[in-house]
Amino acid sequence: MDVKFKEFFLDRWQKYFPGAELPITFYYTDEPDPNCGQDIRDEQHCFIGKLGAVRKGKSICLANDDIACMGGKRYLGFSQTLRRNFPYFLSCGIPGELEGERYKKSPEIVEQMMALQPPFTAPARYIVFKRFDKLEESDQPLVAVFFATPDVLSGLFTLVNFEETEPDGVIAPMGAGCASIVQHPLKQAAQPRPRAVLGMFDVSARPHVPARVLTMAIPWTKFSRMVADMDESFLITKSWEVIRKRIQLAENDAK
Repeated sequence: MDVKFKEFFLDRWQKYFPGAELPITFYYTDEPDPNCGQDIRDEQHCFIGKLGAVRKGKSICLANDDIACMGGKRYLGFSQTLRRNFPYFLSCGIPGELEGERYKKSPEIVEQMMALQPPFTAPARYIVFKRFDKLEESDQPLVAVFFATPDVLSGLFTLVNFEETEPDGVIAPMGAGCASIVQHPLKQAAQPRPRAVLGMFDVSARPHVPARVLTMAIPWTKFSRMVADMDESFLITKSWEVIRKRIQLAENDAK
């Protein structure tokens, strides 16, 4: 990653979103990063729980065996299989055999939904997660993932749409928490017009993030353009100054 770009973003982030949490990033590699800790498979069953350490500055490198959840394996590209009776698991369950999550009305709806969301294969053996400030020049991040409060999301949402003529520069497809920060934004990254993905609505993943936090995952090409636009966008207006001060005050209170 370009060092000048890194320094530019860090400076502007502190200027326009003072004290707000930095995004995390990820990339795939066939060689484990020596600066990353290997995770413990059973430390957190839900993959989202593992990212708490990354948000605090610890880089982690994960292979297939480091992820306990079958959904996590699938949505990070390490497996193409689903758990047995998955359509019933996501919907009504099977009496006396399987408790359903009731996220969908029927198994048939689940089957149709999954047909529209084919799995992908991870391009390498490992996935590395790093906070933005921990990135090195040799790293090639694919997505910037913000864990953000409503005021910060407001700024990101507006900046995403700054160069857009269409009103849907941000999408919110249904899916697991890990799908919203890995699979869906990677799918967007391959599109001529990559869009940001608003996520972490997954009820099962919500216990692993703060109550007032959602995610916005932005493909790197789109993120790079957003950063370049910061100094000529609404971020320099008096309207944003009101929100900027509130972000700073909220972050100071949290400390």
